[in-house]
Amino acid sequence: MDPAPITIAAAAACELGENPVWDEQRQCVLWADISAGKILQWSISSGRYKSIYQGPPVGGFTLQENGDLLLFRVSDIALLRSDGHVSVLQPFTDEGATRFNDVIADPEGRVFAGTIGKTEESGGLYRVERDGSIRPLFSGTGCSNGMGFSPDCKTFYWTCSTTRQIFQFDYDQASGSLVNKRLFYRAEPGEGIPDGMAVDAEGCVWSARWGGACILRFSPAGQLRGRTDFPTPNITSLCFGGNDLDQLFVTSASTKQPPNPNAGALFQTRPPIPGRKVFKSRIR
Repeated sequence: MDPAPITIAAAAACELGENPVWDEQRQCVLWADISAGKILQWSISSGRYKSIYQGPPVGGFTLQENGDLLLFRVSDIALLRSDGHVSVLQPFTDEGATRFNDVIADPEGRVFAGTIGKTEESGGLYRVERDGSIRPLFSGTGCSNGMGFSPDCKTFYWTCSTTRQIFQFDYDQASGSLVNKRLFYRAEPGEGIPDGMAVDAEGCVWSARWGGACILRFSPAGQLRGRTDFPTPNITSLCFGGNDLDQLFVTSASTKQPPNPNAGALFQTRPPIPGRKVFKSRIR
């Protein structure tokens, strides 16, 4: 089977496009331009995009059950409501981190949230409970990045961009605990740095590659199953979307690279296997 064509859904020229999320209710893709302090929205019906937030940089965000966006910013967790109003839910301080980075909601509505450390030995991964309390899980991560759950919700994947490794944990849905950390995949030289992640309906892990101009697809056993190449080096993250989750939306960055007309775009393609619905947060 020939690979599906790759098109530019939004020529947004993002400095640091990240964290794409499919909103099935509004039939749109939401994503952040972190460096510019923006959240963008691209409608599948109109094929157009617009900015819906401008403010402190948002490292990652989740969709709440009621459609609000839960923003993980530099020094707080905030809510962006549908009317554009932003309210701070919880201040956040980590002296070793510059800001939040990738986040993901779990089946119970909690959120796992990573940070970018000021050094390779600082920063960490946190779990935000439904009451809004923030629990540190482990530190010394450097750049915490993409996360995902296996289809049976027994395995949690976590990306350490600093060491170019993806790890697995045993995940307990009732408590949210992560135990039995082990290596899932170590990136080879020339692959690029593992960045954002998504898991498809077969349980395969899709890993975006900063500097690698591609997304790699791995079996649940960590074996390379496929590669999708893109016309710009810094591929940052991805999400499945569309009515049947049979579309793939991919973010990229224009920063730290020579001029490229495709850099910072939101790309669209059709994967060989559909994705799975992501969980929504229920943080009070």
